[in-house]
Amino acid sequence: MMLSNWARWMAISLTAFLASASFALVGVNQKSEALPLATTTTSITTGTQTNNSTESELSLPLSTSPQQIASSSLPYDARLIDIRSVNPKIALDIRYATTNNFLKQKLYSAARCVLRGAAARRLSQVQQDLEKQGLGLKVYDCYRPLSVQKLMWKVKPDSRYVANPAQGSRHNRGAAVDITLVDRNGKELEMPTSFDDFTERAHRNYSGASAQAKKNSKLLENAMKKYGFIPLATEWWHFDAPGWDNYALLDVKFGEIP
Repeated sequence: MMLSNWARWMAISLTAFLASASFALVGVNQKSEALPLATTTTSITTGTQTNNSTESELSLPLSTSPQQIASSSLPYDARLIDIRSVNPKIALDIRYATTNNFLKQKLYSAARCVLRGAAARRLSQVQQDLEKQGLGLKVYDCYRPLSVQKLMWKVKPDSRYVANPAQGSRHNRGAAVDITLVDRNGKELEMPTSFDDFTERAHRNYSGASAQAKKNSKLLENAMKKYGFIPLATEWWHFDAPGWDNYALLDVKFGEIP
């Protein structure tokens, strides 16, 4: 009888041990499957991996609302980003936030340079390169709401200088910048014309500018082209970001942009 009780106790103990081991093994397996899933989810949703954005990610704005485009849920390259949050050393002279422009009226509610994340990152790289030469960038205009484009077209319906709002401007996509060079003290370098000079003197092939102005204009052009920006033939100050046609036209107010 004693042997029978001992055998029964051993059987119960063995059963309990096997059940406990099985439960622990299941727990380990569940954790090992959950970890990769959590890691994958994080890498997809953070939106901070700026170098891995694909062309399909950049085309997302084409099927989303203006409000969504300004939000942080999109990939970094497709978001609207304030350039001061990327490189505060880039000087701003946002003309359409003042009356110092060809319309002689304030068109922007805030003096901000906002660009798609991909363009903002490239512009920061240009600034960093120029600093090695004791130079820097000053921005006149970046993202421009489509409603402002319509006002400009009413005053200057000339597609050589103002894009027809029916097709829109690269500025309306957050993928163009109007810019010049400054020295280490923030003084603008001599250029062929002033900003928004709607004459042939502002064209890149204009030969009548001073030797120094032509040299400075070419220096700016080469610095921008090095990082993929595309110069506009009729305006020495205007450059389009590569991939601008991946982005939709926008009419988002500056106050709605983070």
